[in-house]
Amino acid sequence: MRTTLRELTDRITRLHARTTRPVWIEGMTVHVTTSTANGSGGVMRPVLALVAQGAKQTTLADRVYEYRAGQYLVASVDLPVLGRITEASPARPFVAMGLPLRKSVITELLLETGGGAGDDGLDSGIGTADADEELLDAVVRLLRLFDRPQDFAVLGPGVEREIHWRLMNGPHGAAIRRIGMEDSRVSLVGKATQWIARHFDRTIRIADLADEVGVSVATLNRHFRAVTAMSPLQYQKQLRLQQARLRLIAEPEDVAAVGYAVGYESPSQFSREYRRMFGEPPGRDVSRISEVVVEVGA
Repeated sequence: MRTTLRELTDRITRLHARTTRPVWIEGMTVHVTTSTANGSGGVMRPVLALVAQGAKQTTLADRVYEYRAGQYLVASVDLPVLGRITEASPARPFVAMGLPLRKSVITELLLETGGGAGDDGLDSGIGTADADEELLDAVVRLLRLFDRPQDFAVLGPGVEREIHWRLMNGPHGAAIRRIGMEDSRVSLVGKATQWIARHFDRTIRIADLADEVGVSVATLNRHFRAVTAMSPLQYQKQLRLQQARLRLIAEPEDVAAVGYAVGYESPSQFSREYRRMFGEPPGRDVSRISEVVVEVGA
């Protein structure tokens, strides 16, 4: 296991240092940092997030997930989260990668094997677990192929399928398998989150959302909270605040204007809810993030 993690760390680090990527998997990411100072937020898509070195903390509503070298986090629906690197240094940087979970691959594997969702409990849309040797080996083999583009074109899709298969049969396999099932609870909540994302800056009615996904309001609320740890309206609020933060970081401007742009009618309410989520009012939060970016870049 240690040997595999060392190779995983080395290959992710080398991929991160590349200026060009001749072959790649759409949506795949690699992350290497020596700093624990900068927290970040955003919408996490269905993904395998695997840590090779260091440690990270991901927060979803009031749930906190911690994972470190040799562990992974999986998300089965789009989720607004806050992330923070908790273990990194110049001597031992934080090293991780993200591999998107593809509904088409999961559906194909389910059809080929006749596998169902297994336990029909209302699993959360996010979870962490230890990576076993078979999963780590498959990920390392996938990364090796980036050095051989001709091999990657032929062998890469098969290794990617293997990674999905091992996750489907791992500790959070039931939730992952539901990604590929059109009538599953995870799929239902996934449709709801996508609809909210398209209307995050508008006033939404839960009855309209329930009609959109084809269930009652009570069923929608029950499944939505079980998977995302929040109600649809709380989810919309988090999307609004995440989007506002991104706009302010990318192009600092009038805070009130940003609040209006993401759907708030009151600047004071926007500032109050922003501070509740990120710990500081908008202007101070963006200034702090900008200082961290300059310091890290220096």
